[in-house]
Amino acid sequence: MDISAVGLGAIVLLTFLFLQVPVFASLLAGSVVYFALTPSIPTQIIAQRVIAGIESIPLLAVPFFICAGVFMNYSGVTKRVMDFCEVVTGRMTGGLAQVNVLLSTLMGGLSGSNLADAAMQAKMLVPEMERKGFSKEFSSVVTASSAMITPLIPPGIAMIIYGSIANVSIGRLFIAGIGPGVLLCVSMMILVSVISKKRGYKPARQTSVKPKEFILALRNAVLPLLLPVIIIGGIRLGIFTPTEAGSVAIIYSLILGVAYREMKFSHVITGLKETITSTASIMLIVGAASAFAWILTRERIPQQVTELIVNMISNKYVFLMAVNVFLLVVGMFIEGNAAMIVLVPLLAPVATAYGINEIQFAMIFIFNMAVGCLTPPMGTLMFVTCGITKCKIKNFIKEAVPFYILLFVCLMLLTFVPAFSVGIVNLLY
Repeated sequence: MDISAVGLGAIVLLTFLFLQVPVFASLLAGSVVYFALTPSIPTQIIAQRVIAGIESIPLLAVPFFICAGVFMNYSGVTKRVMDFCEVVTGRMTGGLAQVNVLLSTLMGGLSGSNLADAAMQAKMLVPEMERKGFSKEFSSVVTASSAMITPLIPPGIAMIIYGSIANVSIGRLFIAGIGPGVLLCVSMMILVSVISKKRGYKPARQTSVKPKEFILALRNAVLPLLLPVIIIGGIRLGIFTPTEAGSVAIIYSLILGVAYREMKFSHVITGLKETITSTASIMLIVGAASAFAWILTRERIPQQVTELIVNMISNKYVFLMAVNVFLLVVGMFIEGNAAMIVLVPLLAPVATAYGINEIQFAMIFIFNMAVGCLTPPMGTLMFVTCGITKCKIKNFIKEAVPFYILLFVCLMLLTFVPAFSVGIVNLLY
């Protein structure tokens, strides 16, 4: 065992991350340092581990669902779902802010990408919110915060990656994500209502929704909204695997594009290009992180960490609180997918040793990583949203304080009330 080589590799990795070197390059640099200091291991293994990391059947679902989400945006689905959300929430205090939250929740089942969701709504809804009297800061925070729901609602990309690493059923993770996603949606809508009422933000409409109007909006949106039902139902009934569900989602999105007569052949080409670039960026991180994770496994770091933590902490809830604090700090500095690939092999066995349900722990882990996308200094959702809306980062952070508190409360509920994450899974399975 060469702890010094592992330690120096970890130092190089963290240093590069703080210098804002791309995540995949930072991970590869840490791995190269280890191999350079361990001459007994052939250097070609690093290339083999990178390739082996992405040669995973479950990971095939990643490009499939990314492609389906991109095609959905070109098929006219977003406008129809947004109109439905406006009908449902129009009379609520906060109006368009409520539309923002509900749209993120529903689109999470279609796009699977929180950054794409945040960018889309920052362009579509924030200018309209500002025209309706909402402040730029509040509009930006609601957009970025609600985009956090996307990785929790099936089919989130984070669930696919976690399931492939920890050997946990991706189908069950999809179902488990419904509970945390709905919890965050409802609690965020309540918070938006309280803030809007305090500031005098008016509802989007003053008149009540007529049954005919509601039925029309629902009819226009029902086909896109059926996609998560088709995916989860198909997986649960054994019609197709989670990986095959991604290809089903692509076909379904193309059918909607033809049915709505909004998708052109040029959109298909553009969508495929976007899918390739998005998938490549994720797979570069997955491959590089897999090489570093192999190093940790070879040096028996997960086993040592498990023994150390179990000897130090006797209570599983104390362990979960410690993990929450640790992951929240990690999420502030390291990209979620990279952190997942490196840390899941370390922490999942410890959680198992404490008797913690693997699905519950997965939801806690994914939720923590989602929070990291919203917190400084490396919050990608914060930077993407502010980059589009031109909101100052310091104003964004100040406005986001109530939302940070809300996220902490939701995290505690997931930690101490397993029913939020495993209740629906137990019901269906």
